[in-house]
Amino acid sequence: MTQLVTQPSVLAINPALGVASVADLVALLKNNPAKYNFASIGNGSLSHLAMEAIAIKADAQLMMHVPYNSSPQAIAAVIRSDPQITCLPAICYTASRSRGCQNSRCFRCQTLTLFAGRAYPEGAGIDVEADAWNGLIAPGGTPKPNIDKISSDGAEIIKQPAWREKLAAQLMEPVGSSPEELRARMDGEIARWAPVIKAANIKLN
Repeated sequence: MTQLVTQPSVLAINPALGVASVADLVALLKNNPAKYNFASIGNGSLSHLAMEAIAIKADAQLMMHVPYNSSPQAIAAVIRSDPQITCLPAICYTASRSRGCQNSRCFRCQTLTLFAGRAYPEGAGIDVEADAWNGLIAPGGTPKPNIDKISSDGAEIIKQPAWREKLAAQLMEPVGSSPEELRARMDGEIARWAPVIKAANIKLN
């Protein structure tokens, strides 16, 4: 019915990789095929698809996909350098810092860039869009007047100043799209990720 919010994803690495930019990481992956592992928050998740897309764009091979049950587990794994790379919604990284690890020896994670549905940073080396988003979806057969009403109310509420402030604290931006815009967004996601799923032979367990 309506897309509520969007938020960027962060490409995070273990600093032991010794790279300072996405372009550096791409070069490292190309020069060391099948050497590095990446973490995700589940098979077929956005973080999984984003990393596979990065590997495809970089024409590189990542040795192993290591799925975890949650973003804190994935971040902790990268800190330990079990897998060396991950791509997660930005709030996952900032939440880890806010839990008191920012100045602690336990925190060893480096962010390279943000991936969002907007102009890609110049010189980044790849052009993967991987912004996370949430929306309201109605069951099939819901009367259109009901859909339009809920969509309109949701869009109005999500853009109120109090909600904007709460969302900004979580690195989210309100959207409040129309049902037609949400459908177009969903169709775009299918078109974006279907080739990645096929190329990486991703199957749900």
